[in-house]
Amino acid sequence: MIESLLVANRGEIARRIIRTAKRLGIRAIAVYSEADADLPFVAEADEAVLIGPPNPAQSYRNAEAILAAAKATGAQAIHPGYGFLSENAEFARTVESSGLIWVGPGADAITAMGDKINARNLMAAAGVPVAPGTTDPAADLDAAVTAAAEIGYPVMVKAAAGGGGMGMGVAVDEAALRTEYDKVRAFAERMFGDGSVLIERYFPRVRHVEVQILGLADGRVVALGERECSVQRRNQKLVEESPSPAVSPELRSRLLAAAVRAGEAVSYRNAGTVECLLDPATNEFFFLEMNTRLQVEHPVTEYVYGVDLVEEQLRVASGLAPTFDPDALTPRGHAIELRINAEDPKRFLPGPGVIRIWVEPTGEGVRVDSGYTEGNTVTPFYDSLLAKLIISGATRDEVLERAKAAVAAFQIEGPKNNVPFFQELLENEEFLSGAYDTAIVSRMR
Repeated sequence: MIESLLVANRGEIARRIIRTAKRLGIRAIAVYSEADADLPFVAEADEAVLIGPPNPAQSYRNAEAILAAAKATGAQAIHPGYGFLSENAEFARTVESSGLIWVGPGADAITAMGDKINARNLMAAAGVPVAPGTTDPAADLDAAVTAAAEIGYPVMVKAAAGGGGMGMGVAVDEAALRTEYDKVRAFAERMFGDGSVLIERYFPRVRHVEVQILGLADGRVVALGERECSVQRRNQKLVEESPSPAVSPELRSRLLAAAVRAGEAVSYRNAGTVECLLDPATNEFFFLEMNTRLQVEHPVTEYVYGVDLVEEQLRVASGLAPTFDPDALTPRGHAIELRINAEDPKRFLPGPGVIRIWVEPTGEGVRVDSGYTEGNTVTPFYDSLLAKLIISGATRDEVLERAKAAVAAFQIEGPKNNVPFFQELLENEEFLSGAYDTAIVSRMR
């Protein structure tokens, strides 16, 4: 097993990785920016290194500073968490060429799945269902118009190098396409350094369902069930649950088999997620993208399958067998995760500030993965995620009742936060029924 681990991230995911590392007897090393010096993950690490000012480009995205910290502390491995450099193939290669262990998939897999058009084509060749769409970037607006006419409106205009719900627009006709194409292309060039755009079918009523995969050290790829991620704002997730209330045993079998094929197509190792769109009217699903990293919502899978996914990541990176029997994976119970963000609960606009009161809920089946505590300052430099409230139980109904109590008990004063939104959601009949889709938040607003 790896003996020393540098966590190249911050906040709740850094705390969560450090917790497992220390449980396994691994020396945990944190890196932090000047803005994060007082956050819990810095104090909880065995060692912590200041790597730069608040700007992520000068700290958490500064590969040279992170590698220098690893060298200075004698770290044996680097875990990137999610976001920042986690899906940066060049960084993964540099880590490994420096003689360090990269706790994640290989750089070739990151590269293959990082371009959405290339990923779509790879998946289609592997027999994974893909939505109707372009197999090459739309070179210009005229090409996009031609492609949309062949696919049929409405269409989704997507940045080929995008991710995290960013760089997307919906066009219901040619006039809208002309506007969205220029908008997405400009955004993609600015944010990702790549203005390539793809066009694909847009499904107005659709569910977002993903499958957790794990590429084992022996070369096998296994699937650890699915997660429902349809409660979203601006194409970004707010709630995840496992198992999905929309997935039957027959559909689950097809979903998981397709996800395994996706991983096998790129010789996948370590943790990853195959994201799909599910048409609830037909039970057809289509490959959306593959996230070549640990997901924010991984805890719901941990509860349902009884595994510690960070431990499994570390075991794969160390060349060790998993703690579970890959041929006997059995889901048990239900789990839901609510993303507690520093944003107003109506328009979901960021609301940084000093946390004056922070009281986390407790009780059976309640877990809080938090990045902050009372007295900390939520700055505008990073993602608005404050904490993840994860609720587990024997049934979905039991989990929903526990979630209502936990949300009511979660006290945060200072920064704006979306706890009131979850109180509203947990009284919403559409959500409670399980028959919701990705437009549920817009219908609530």
